[in-house]
Amino acid sequence: MSMDTVSPLRQRMIEDMNARKLGAGTQRGHIRSCKQFAAFLKRSPDTATAEDIRRFQLHLSETGTSICNRNRIMTGLRFLLRVTLRRLDLATEIYHIREPQKIPQVMSPDETRRLLAVATSLKARVALSLCYGCGLRAGEVVRLKVKHIDRAQNIIRIEQSKGRKDRNVMLSPEMIDLLRQWWKARRGFDAHTTPLQERWLFPGRKPGRPMTTRQLNRLFHEAADGAGIRKGVSLHTLRHSFATHLLERGADIRIIQALLGHDKLDTTARYTRVATGMIASIKSPLDLLSQPRRKPGKKPDPGEKDQPPA
Repeated sequence: MSMDTVSPLRQRMIEDMNARKLGAGTQRGHIRSCKQFAAFLKRSPDTATAEDIRRFQLHLSETGTSICNRNRIMTGLRFLLRVTLRRLDLATEIYHIREPQKIPQVMSPDETRRLLAVATSLKARVALSLCYGCGLRAGEVVRLKVKHIDRAQNIIRIEQSKGRKDRNVMLSPEMIDLLRQWWKARRGFDAHTTPLQERWLFPGRKPGRPMTTRQLNRLFHEAADGAGIRKGVSLHTLRHSFATHLLERGADIRIIQALLGHDKLDTTARYTRVATGMIASIKSPLDLLSQPRRKPGKKPDPGEKDQPPA
């Protein structure tokens, strides 16, 4: 694409995304998707036809693009066609593929305990403990400021996270103790002009900026390797483990939904499929086959174990 044809279109698309308050990450993804489409066309997207849309979708399929990435690309392209170019006829040519339903990867309580114990530094231990102990996303952890820690109510306030939503999570005694240790260790990171309440909990390498999610991700994988965890875990696994372990301990699923900030209960309910403690405690009908059947009408013996119905 030539600069003189792309720049005005790109600027208009950015204005449309800003008007709709799309996040910075979403905007970058949409722009990247449209650039990929333009590279395929070898001309500006505003000259695209229905056949071009069809060929591009076939191209993504034939080149092995994952379903997740393919849907993401087509979402960005649909915004360009439907909103910026007002080409509703072309937007209707876009289709999305249903993604495979996969259960989240979780760690056992013992694996989580080992991972936190071998964290390479106090900073890593506190940050990873927030991910697991409060169910926070990586971006939520690195954006925490002093003002978000409410010791009076024993809560942590998460402001304008995914979906531009606020929520509160618990501040446990163990977490309070870790935060106190970290606060003593982190002194000297901030300029004296920064108000106390506005200071980042985890300062980054650049002055006035917080630690990046990439840094936090690296700390997680160092700890996972040190703990000898070989299965395919990621930093987000700590959030999955938080929800699953709460569910296994009998926490109400709607409370877990509120703590995670999910809009739909169905999203939270997927953790019932990986709550191994709950699943393992269910008695299999195979085991019941070997137990004697009670005759109809016979009252159970008070000392007799529960039998399956005849």
